[in-house]
Amino acid sequence: MCGRFTQMMSWRELVALYRLTDKYLIKNTEARYNIAPTQTVPFIRVDGEGNQVVEDGRWWLVPHWAKEMPKAAMFNARIETVDTSPAFRDAFRMRRCLIPADGFYEWTKADDGGKDPWLIQLPGGAPYAFAGLWAHNTALDVTSCTIITAPSIVPISQIHDRMPIILEPDMFDGWLNPNTPKENLKGILTHHLDGQMQMHRVSREVNKATFAGKPEPIVNSL
Repeated sequence: MCGRFTQMMSWRELVALYRLTDKYLIKNTEARYNIAPTQTVPFIRVDGEGNQVVEDGRWWLVPHWAKEMPKAAMFNARIETVDTSPAFRDAFRMRRCLIPADGFYEWTKADDGGKDPWLIQLPGGAPYAFAGLWAHNTALDVTSCTIITAPSIVPISQIHDRMPIILEPDMFDGWLNPNTPKENLKGILTHHLDGQMQMHRVSREVNKATFAGKPEPIVNSL
């Protein structure tokens, strides 16, 4: 799963990942070290003219047909069922997105019974994009998104059995294009950067969803 992530990059760095117009360069953002489900996050989608645009959405998908806010966990969608689950299949077919990030957390159980958080990043903390889905629910007036996960591979499999799918940049266009044949989509999701990730332990302060500071690294953690 992916239950927390970071966006520490500048807005200019974020814009550089995508083909966005100059109007997006004027936005200022602060580093976010502990983004949690239901918080608002930016995501990238394609508009009706085929342009890549940034939109803000609630990180916890609300399907377009929902009559109330979902109580079941909808911040992740499993690759195994994303195309068949009633909660996600419409978005998988027509409303795919990229969710910018530069780190995410997973936890392991410690000898003292507590949980140790691990920050997982590309080398140098380079920015990347989760494969995601988005939806707009008119009745509830909410735009939302979710992150797609898959069985984990090394090195993430050392600490958790699931991982978010981090797409190769060459796959961005095919993933975002609403005209990409449905039968090609899961193949696109196999082109991921997860095997390049590095991880290290950080302080347990980040265990609290309300903690917004930068967690301290734990030296010699792996």
